[in-house]
Amino acid sequence: MNANTEHRHAQRILLVEDEQDLAQLVMLNLNAMNYEVCHATTLKQAILIIEHKRIDLLLLDRMLPDGDGIMLCQQLRQQQKTLPIMLLTAKDTEADIVLGLEAGADDYLIKPFSVLELRARVKALLRRGHAQQEQQAQVQFDGLSINASTRQVTAFNHPLELTAREFDLLLFLAKHPQQVFSRNQLLEAVWGYTYDGYEHTVNSHINRLRNKLSRCSAETELVITVWGVGYKFAPPQAVTH
Repeated sequence: MNANTEHRHAQRILLVEDEQDLAQLVMLNLNAMNYEVCHATTLKQAILIIEHKRIDLLLLDRMLPDGDGIMLCQQLRQQQKTLPIMLLTAKDTEADIVLGLEAGADDYLIKPFSVLELRARVKALLRRGHAQQEQQAQVQFDGLSINASTRQVTAFNHPLELTAREFDLLLFLAKHPQQVFSRNQLLEAVWGYTYDGYEHTVNSHINRLRNKLSRCSAETELVITVWGVGYKFAPPQAVTH
């Protein structure tokens, strides 16, 4: 099978959800959007599918019969897999959301959720995943190098381990140095959607990105808060764009 044939195939989503009624509803809507859907009810089943099939997006419940979905999320990120992951869960505290994002999830949808919101989130994650595959640009500043093709970041001579969403956020900001973006603008540009009440998602990712950058150089603050407006990227003197 050549690459062109592969791209013509329907995008494949793996849904890991043990609530049968919810799983049927989600699969019905995803099939209606012309996605191919695989369904697993346990972490063990999900791992087998991921090992043997090409998966373009993982929709992952947390409370599963054989464990917490976060364990699979962490496992995939430890294996350096960049598969987009969205957690579907009833755990709705800020601590739970931060835990999921820290584990490497790209998005977090709280049950019960609307079908329209699910559709929008899925389309956004798959669209960004496709765009990432086509990016070949490299953004480089004094002390910071971002390779959009290999999705590798080097900050002050240290490799920077970022989640897929943290990478997207840093790349977007770095491509627009000194430009201030509101949280809603970042949601639209990086996540591909905007909903009232989800600004905390941006805050959480910004904070984790800052912490990782500060470990490489505590003296240089690259992501700046512009109070009352949002955030901007303030790099050292640019070498190339």
